[in-house]
Amino acid sequence: MSSGFHEAAIDEIVARCNGDIRGALKALLLVNEQLEAELAELHAAVADGGPVGAKRGVLH
Repeated sequence: MSSGFHEAAIDEIVARCNGDIRGALKALLLVNEQLEAELAELHAAVADGGPVGAKRGVLH
């Protein structure tokens, strides 16, 4: 991803939080926590054998 993309994404996130930088950081932390929880669930599913026909130990 290019630096320009990052700058635009940051500007959009802050704008969605009405210019509140702390609010934007809090929102990003909450989203990150959710993504980490989903990733942990995926790892657990793979460790348990995953869906029928899935290769064992492969996430993709």
